[in-house]
Amino acid sequence: MKYKDYYQILGVARDASKEEIKKAYRRMARKYHPDVSKEVGAEEKFKEVNEANEVLSDAEKRAAYDQLGTSYRPGQDFRPPPGWAGGADGGDFSDLFSQLFGGRQQAGAGRRHGFHGGGAAPAGQDVEASLTLTLEEAYHGVEKHLSLSARDGTRDVKLRVPAGALSGKRLRVPGKGQRSPYGGAAGDLYLVIQIAPNARYRLENKDIYLDTPIAPWEAALGTAITVPTLNGNVRVKVPVGTRSGQKLRLSGRGMPVSGGAGDFYVQLQVVLPATLSEAERALYEQLAKMADFDPRPDFPKE
Repeated sequence: MKYKDYYQILGVARDASKEEIKKAYRRMARKYHPDVSKEVGAEEKFKEVNEANEVLSDAEKRAAYDQLGTSYRPGQDFRPPPGWAGGADGGDFSDLFSQLFGGRQQAGAGRRHGFHGGGAAPAGQDVEASLTLTLEEAYHGVEKHLSLSARDGTRDVKLRVPAGALSGKRLRVPGKGQRSPYGGAAGDLYLVIQIAPNARYRLENKDIYLDTPIAPWEAALGTAITVPTLNGNVRVKVPVGTRSGQKLRLSGRGMPVSGGAGDFYVQLQVVLPATLSEAERALYEQLAKMADFDPRPDFPKE
């Protein structure tokens, strides 16, 4: 009989975990399944993949196989050593396999496609799609009903987006990916959050900014103003001598992300009236004559 390296067939290390073996089997089974593969010798390789998985996915069978050690090479003529767990020799390895492990069991929907033993039929592929939210939806959380088109048909998706979702966050929806062509479970759907630009607020990481206009006299004398945030109105104090572009921080009123909410910044912008009445102009002219303030001290003087 010829020796077969089941670990090499699945492309895993000899100390591979059960999960690693499962993932490798699914990958190789998809690659060589006769119904879909265009690889040369796919049918024979597919049988080898199933045989390897049948042994390595079962703890007892794997332990018996591992007793053979690592001194054999794939394709090498092989006779089991005396006292080996199998206790049988002669014939090809598949015959030995049947004698040792009691034949191959097929189960579930995998019977139609040749998946059996310790592993289920491969699942369908995962699918990734983009989900665009308004800033308000991302801040408060929202329930979404979606209809997504895929290569294997349309699927309806209902999900809850938690409060504080940021751009780039991936939401997993189990079983809403591609359907398995082998009768296995469907893959998963991953929705990548994108937050649409907002006409009033600006989102930077988990902080929210609001450009807030104030009059020159408010900046000079100080005042209190009411600011609209995404979680209600807040009264804030504008200090005396405020400069344009100065920021007032409202701690914890940014995006309510897990691990600590962001902050809300009131970014003050000093703006002038579009038009001036005669009385207002006269006051500005009086201020210009009286003021000792030079906004450009390093510029040339006429």
